Amino acid sequence: MSQYKSLFFDVDDTLLDFGAAEDLALNLLFEDQNLPLTTEIESYYKKMNKGLWNDFENGKIARDELVNTRFSKLFKAFGKEVDGVAMERNYRRFLREGHQLVHGAYPLIDALSNKFDLYIVTNGVAETQRKRLHDAGLAPYFRDVFVSEDTGYHKPDKEFFDYVFARVPHFEKRESLIIGDSLISDIHGGNQAGLDTCWFNAGNKINKLNEQPTYEIHQLKQLYSILNVAVK
Repeated sequence: MSQYKSLFFDVDDTLLDFGAAEDLALNLLFEDQNLPLTTEIESYYKKMNKGLWNDFENGKIARDELVNTRFSKLFKAFGKEVDGVAMERNYRRFLREGHQLVHGAYPLIDALSNKFDLYIVTNGVAETQRKRLHDAGLAPYFRDVFVSEDTGYHKPDKEFFDYVFARVPHFEKRESLIIGDSLISDIHGGNQAGLDTCWFNAGNKINKLNEQPTYEIHQLKQLYSILNVAVK
């Protein structure tokens, strides 16, 4: 029998394929603007966007600054002025349509839902994350969905986890596990909050941070054995 009762799942690149959703949204955004999305522009955006999210997770910038300036910065780098807020609004509209599942996510959540209390803990825009979970068919399996925009805090902040813990019935840290792909948001955040942590390292990345997860997996199906759940 598993020692855990409550499982806290990240969304992007843990349950839902954010890369696929991002590719779709970028293509639709540029198509809407009658602009070509070149390989150079796409590569530049993804590198810049990753850096901005890292700054956000480390508390260097606010979420509003991130989302409302990234497209103005992108186009400025290629010699074009755009309304960053309007572009972000359109991008979010397209991103909400991306709900491709990470391989193995649906059967895993379906199997775990009868044995554990499942929760979502994610950074991002609440409306976008909730719609994507709903469209992917995952939303009904979770007892609650905690999004940074709603909580007023973001992973890995202690305040984010305090907010979550206060709203989980009969919460016990020793009976809880967080599963996610980010060493900063999920593993560092979970470690600091006193949880056991599971790093979903699908890309076989090298851990360059001073953060040690309780478990490391490379495929979601490896969770079955950690949780002592028989595979259907």
